[in-house]
Amino acid sequence: MNADSKTTPNPPPSNPIVVIPARMASTRLPGKPLADIGGAPMIVQVWRRAMEAEIGPVVVACAEPEIAAAVEAAGGTAVLTRPDHPSGSDRIFEAVSLLDPEGKYDAVVNVQGDLPTIEPAVVRAAFAPLSDPQVDIATLVVEITREEERTDPNVVKAILELPPGARRGRALYFSRATAPWGDGPLFHHIGLYAYRRAALERYVRLPPSALEQRERLEQLRALAFGMRIDAAVVDAVPLGVDTPGDLERARAILAKRTSL
Repeated sequence: MNADSKTTPNPPPSNPIVVIPARMASTRLPGKPLADIGGAPMIVQVWRRAMEAEIGPVVVACAEPEIAAAVEAAGGTAVLTRPDHPSGSDRIFEAVSLLDPEGKYDAVVNVQGDLPTIEPAVVRAAFAPLSDPQVDIATLVVEITREEERTDPNVVKAILELPPGARRGRALYFSRATAPWGDGPLFHHIGLYAYRRAALERYVRLPPSALEQRERLEQLRALAFGMRIDAAVVDAVPLGVDTPGDLERARAILAKRTSL
């Protein structure tokens, strides 16, 4: 965020693009972007869900030609990026820079490439907080309802300034610990982001922060350097496909949808 952002707020984004980072390397499910789900590669199913959100153009950012070929065979757009990016944020920034060096796209929605069953409304919800001129980055949370998730370090908690009944709040911190203390809801962070174009460019150029490295949560870098993240509350965590069991669940969900 610029130092004078309080006097010259950002206008709402008017020309967003959706970018889906994908890579073949996966320790638990090798080659998962091309895994068949309902007769199409998983990455194509994710591309379809993102297109259904009708936010803007959708592009897949990938390091492997076989992923690009699958997307293009389905009628989509793919951009080949370097294979050695440290994070999906770096990959999507390279893709947007290659695709749009003039900077016509003023916001970037990052949809993970392993969410083949995500509802289009959830993608739209991630973009909505950028309508606030003070927000640099938007993301999503779900209220935790299972007791075991409250203490699970793999369930990242978003600590929000969220008035009772509100569906959007400012993120003050993210942690693997059980936080905040006291009575009230806890929120599970969903790693789906929407960035102002300038915020994404600034973010990928920043050095890692101490708390980011301690918690192993890269979004803490943005907070450490004064960027504002707001989170929208949605009703369910999208199914991320990381294991063979997840893949079977995704197939069952999409099969049920197509049979309706």
